Amino acid sequence: MKEQGIALRLWKDRVASLVIFALALIPLIPLFLILFQLFSKGASSLSLHFLTSLPRPPGEAGGGVVNAILGSILLVAMASILAVPTGVLAGIYLSEFYDRLLPNMVRTAADLLQGTPSIVIGIMACAWVVRPLHHFSALAGSAALAIIMLPVIVRTTEEVLVLVPKEIREGALALGVPRWRMILQVVLPTGLVGVATGILLSMARVAGETAPLLFTAFGNPFLSWKPTEPIDALPLVIFNYATSPYADWWRQAWAASLVLILLVLFLNTTARLAARKMGGR
Repeated sequence: MKEQGIALRLWKDRVASLVIFALALIPLIPLFLILFQLFSKGASSLSLHFLTSLPRPPGEAGGGVVNAILGSILLVAMASILAVPTGVLAGIYLSEFYDRLLPNMVRTAADLLQGTPSIVIGIMACAWVVRPLHHFSALAGSAALAIIMLPVIVRTTEEVLVLVPKEIREGALALGVPRWRMILQVVLPTGLVGVATGILLSMARVAGETAPLLFTAFGNPFLSWKPTEPIDALPLVIFNYATSPYADWWRQAWAASLVLILLVLFLNTTARLAARKMGGR
């Protein structure tokens, strides 16, 4: 009877492990279906000419999305410049003074901001930046993306720095190090990989945003580097081309979607590798 009981428990363990493994594979199915669809329809239009050429007039075959690729990079870079310092400093504040009233209010505000629909943030950025300047611009688009990035960076930085052992802080303070120096030279470097992971995840989060850019960056068929002018981005190209009546633009929309998903996968994979490195340490 004892051997039968052990065999039954082992059998239940194997069944439970198999069920868990099967359930873990289910989220991969939509991802593989999306990747398969994008590669099957977008790879044929993907070429060096497509990646290095400007768009052509409507109805004319050919052209590329180099302006959208560079525009997406510029928008994410400008948004990072706005959001990263503020988000990291706010995360440090929340982790070091977590039991006070103001940090609790900031934490609640970050959580609410993270759940705000991106289209609402786009409308607010339009009211705050576009209307005072009287024109669309890359600056307005980056401001909208920075607002979306901010709560992700704040909460990730806080959670990572809270995991830094208290003994490390106490040891630095016992040596006579000022608190601000202890935070910047001891606590922050200890959790730097985790902070960088949160930043990369926030960049991947905003790289595919379309709704805020419709109200702010607007789009530009020409190559522009000026922050005060309208600028194109891959999500805008995909939206405009996919809703157009031209078959060639549909093919280019699939190719642009493939480029965008590869960019997002690269950022997410880099963040996961950085998180694994932090876990190993």
